[in-house]
Amino acid sequence: MIFQRALQRELASVAGATFTVLFTIFVTWTLISILGKAAGGKVASGDVLALIGFSVLNYLPTIIILTSFIAVIATVTRSYRDSEMVVWFASGQSLMRWVPPVLVFGLPMVAIVAALSFVATPWAKMKSAEFVERFEKREDLKRVSPGQFRESPSTNRVFFVEGSTSGATVVQNVFVNSVDADGNSIVVAKEGVIEPDGKGGQYLVLKNGRRYLGKPGRADFQSMEFERYRMRVSSQAPVIGTETPADALSTPALLALPDNRYTNAELLYRVSAPISCLVLMLLAIPLGFVNPRAGSSANLILALLIFFTYSNLSKLFEASVKQGKMAFGVAWWPLHVFALVVVAGLFAWRLNVNHPWHPLALLGALKRRRLLRGGAVTQESAQ
Repeated sequence: MIFQRALQRELASVAGATFTVLFTIFVTWTLISILGKAAGGKVASGDVLALIGFSVLNYLPTIIILTSFIAVIATVTRSYRDSEMVVWFASGQSLMRWVPPVLVFGLPMVAIVAALSFVATPWAKMKSAEFVERFEKREDLKRVSPGQFRESPSTNRVFFVEGSTSGATVVQNVFVNSVDADGNSIVVAKEGVIEPDGKGGQYLVLKNGRRYLGKPGRADFQSMEFERYRMRVSSQAPVIGTETPADALSTPALLALPDNRYTNAELLYRVSAPISCLVLMLLAIPLGFVNPRAGSSANLILALLIFFTYSNLSKLFEASVKQGKMAFGVAWWPLHVFALVVVAGLFAWRLNVNHPWHPLALLGALKRRRLLRGGAVTQESAQ
């Protein structure tokens, strides 16, 4: 019990530090990415914080899986490096005795990954898609970033504003170029404001400007000045969520849909996350062996390579299901079963004490080499 409590405290401590580092890296990368989109006018500036939160929820399953894997392998590696495993094996304990405390630490992590994968992540993707779709379907000057030309979703109108005030509802120095059957209509004004028409539509009200109307290549352009000019920019409120992608659907809604390759691929992704979390933690126990005289960085590098290989293979199976090359019933289990076979093989290898590459055999050979080296030095000193 003392060993289990000490091991669980160490696992929790290493997991907390690892999660903090990984979470900071992912949040920083997400912040840079979304701020770049906001600066480019692809998302609304007021939605930046919400989109960052949704993106972080999307990455949380991956962060927790990698955190649990690194925590277990770092703890086992430290025990080998500090020669605690020598005492552990010499006292008649087996490496299998590490499995129960690791499961006590890991099963809550698996449950969190499952909850995120099946519930939180689809909700975050749905809300993120709604925010982006709402912004893309807005056909008013709130979508236009000052100093940038922006095309309307209908592709027949281009907006440009020099500056904005009052939460982007009032803009200065407006340029609007519209193309229709009558030719080009160019409107410039010192000020513009969006006004609803009470029926779900919107008008752009321009003040103190000039309008030019005509066809390119002809000299009969019409010009007029105005103090107030109304231009319809939207006939009805945008409809959000008409086409929800499979990864943004809730799990019950996904299961209720007819069987097709896209929904099966998304379901495979959600099922694989908690299974891979459990398998990787079990794999970390026999994989954590390290020579006490060598550094432990090689183990962490190997852990990262194994994690990314496992993740890429999972995505390969997911892509095969999405392309219709494999059925869901065939694709969800081979990779995880193979990983479990590897785990069983590594445990059998570590438990075979007579094997020349067993940790105890390596440590014994290392001690014998030290004793022989020390005896040779003593004989030379005596001579």
